[in-house]
Order: sequence, then C-alpha cells, then structure tokens
Amino acid sequence: MHVSAPKFQWVWNLNTITVLIGFAAGFVAWGYTISEMQTGRAQNAANIVRLETRVGNLESSARMIDNHELRIGVIEAQIRDTATSMRSLETTLNSLAADLRVTREILERLERSQTASITSR
Repeated sequence: MHVSAPKFQWVWNLNTITVLIGFAAGFVAWGYTISEMQTGRAQNAANIVRLETRVGNLESSARMIDNHELRIGVIEAQIRDTATSMRSLETTLNSLAADLRVTREILERLERSQTASITSR
C-alpha cells in the first residue's frame, strides 16, 4: 500500500485568521506595554530629579534654621550676661551713691564746724 503525502494547501480558515490576529494583537500590546514602561521610567526619572532638588533645598533650609538657632542661643546668652552685668553695675552705682551721701554729710559737718569756729572767734 502506497500512501501519498498530502499536498500543501494554502487555506485561510477561521482558526488561521484567529491565530494571526492574536499574534498581531500580542505584538501590538507588547509594543504598547514597552512604550508605556519607557514613558513611565522617564517620568519617574524626572520626578526623582525634582525630589532630589526639593530635598537639597530643604536640607539647606534646615542648615540655615540650625544656624539661626545657634545665633539666637548665643544672643540669648549674651543678653543674660548683659543683664547680670547691668544688675552688678546698678548695685555698684547704688553703693557709690550711698557713699557720696555719707561723704557729703561729713563735708557739711566739717564746713559747719569750721564756720562755727570762725564765728566764735
């Protein structure tokens, strides 16, 4: 028995058309997906650059705030020292004023005694 090989036939049946359309749709979907991924990557890269810039600005602002806090601390310490010095100066001036009053009273007594001794002569 001799069996002959079937002859090749180019037939467009429904199954062939469905498979070809499925392959074409798969390639289109794959291309679209790759395009979306690349676009998303580019957008993410731009967002990362923007965020890095913002973080850098925030860090410099934080350093400026730290610097201001340090300056304010130094100024507050100077104010406390100045207030202490002013209190000490006020105490010294009050003591000098009291000493001047005593000195004036002594001088007035001396003058009165000298005036009294001159008039009694």
